[in-house]
Amino acid sequence: MEKRKIEIMDTTLRDGEQTSGVSFSAAEKLTIAQLLLEELHVDRIEIASARVSEGEFQGVKGIMSWAEEKGYTDRIEVLSFVDGGISIEWMKKAGAKVQNLLTKGSLNHLTHQLKKTPEQHFAEIAESVALANKNEIVTNVYLEDWSNGMRNSPEYVFQYLDFLVTLPIKRILLPDTLGVLIPSETFEFISKIKTKYPNIHFDFHAHNDYDLSVANVMEAVKAGINGLHVTVNGMGERTGNAPLESTTAVINDFMPEVQINIKESSLYSVSKLVETFTGYRIPANKPIVGDNVFTQTAGIHADGDNKNNLYFNDLLPERFGRKRKYALGKTSGKANIEKNLQELGLKLNPEDLKLVTQKIIELGDKKQTVTKEDLPYIISDVLDSQTYEEKIVVESYVLVHAKGLNPSTTLSLKIDGEIFEESAQGDGQFDAFMNALSKIYKARKMALPKLVDYAVRIPPGSSSDALCETVITWTNNGKEFKTRGLDSDQTVAAIVATQKMLNVIA
Repeated sequence: MEKRKIEIMDTTLRDGEQTSGVSFSAAEKLTIAQLLLEELHVDRIEIASARVSEGEFQGVKGIMSWAEEKGYTDRIEVLSFVDGGISIEWMKKAGAKVQNLLTKGSLNHLTHQLKKTPEQHFAEIAESVALANKNEIVTNVYLEDWSNGMRNSPEYVFQYLDFLVTLPIKRILLPDTLGVLIPSETFEFISKIKTKYPNIHFDFHAHNDYDLSVANVMEAVKAGINGLHVTVNGMGERTGNAPLESTTAVINDFMPEVQINIKESSLYSVSKLVETFTGYRIPANKPIVGDNVFTQTAGIHADGDNKNNLYFNDLLPERFGRKRKYALGKTSGKANIEKNLQELGLKLNPEDLKLVTQKIIELGDKKQTVTKEDLPYIISDVLDSQTYEEKIVVESYVLVHAKGLNPSTTLSLKIDGEIFEESAQGDGQFDAFMNALSKIYKARKMALPKLVDYAVRIPPGSSSDALCETVITWTNNGKEFKTRGLDSDQTVAAIVATQKMLNVIA
């Protein structure tokens, strides 16, 4: 029997960017768009909201210029508004060809937010669709708060759908805007709609407020949905959207009657790139893409894997471009250690293996992290006892930190080719650096963003001499954004992140 094809629409660049503190640059948006379409093979992408900002306009313009060359313009969508044609004009200038028109899918939203009757709203929507059609822009329509509409005003929803199917639109998009649906409701509501309008293309857009987004996606598929909206890493407002990674695995493993195009082996690499661009960390236990999800910790599991893969399931890491790992710690057994030794090309006799195992258990009891890279040193120890266009540049600096003296910094900063120098003291080296920077900006009557968070980490398995990543969260004119710096020195990494911030606001 021929499988039913389901479109996957990724909205990382639009809805995913509503994750608190996340903002993509135009270059980052283009890179992610290219990977989503050409590497992951998603069917469509939603890349922006019309009218938001000049940066958003330039981002859309750049993506559409690339898409024109590739023949992808019909696969790239922009959120638009019922605004008398302002969104359409914005899209025309940016080169966008598909609008996802935001409308009201519940009587509650219509009455209290727009303060209009259904007839007034429908008339304005008809004008927006006609104007888009006249300008050769394809229209999909969002029914905002549709899930609450089906719960509390189903008569309005079906009145609206009866009207929409008379218009020249391509798809109707059904969002669980507030993430309130439970799986049984998702199936019931979409089944009713697909039964009444079997020939209309409907998309389902899940949010994850109750951690039910993937379960709701499954029920939407069972009910006959034609398309699904997802984001990389489940990014999005509040608790986020249905994650592309889990949605893909669930459909491929448990829904053989349907087909999607996603290339599983590229999920992890794209996920990590989005993590890097956003500074938004993937939880270690997040299915498919988390650091720990293919790591066996208990020695009995490693032993079972040696005996006919007893602790494997269908989520084989190789499907997603990953490898299974065997953690080392107090629950490790000889099998865990043997697995790690095999990767290093090492082999120990039974007695030495027993000694190494005991040493690792001792380290684990002290809550010390043991990595595969640590093994050669442990073995040695055990055997011995019986490894943006930059307009603003930080040209140079001197960091001084001496016992009994306040840390101080002398800073040389180049702004549009002109050099400025200042010195300052502070509670720490980075504080002194920021104080010197503030002097330069105050003298030029320029304002700096406020630092609201400062996070430091080294790669898992590394030690004190590892590369250090500093992620700083700033707030500027009420909007949060993050910048990142990488260096072997923590303060230098923070200065690198600060220079990026200066160019972001320049």
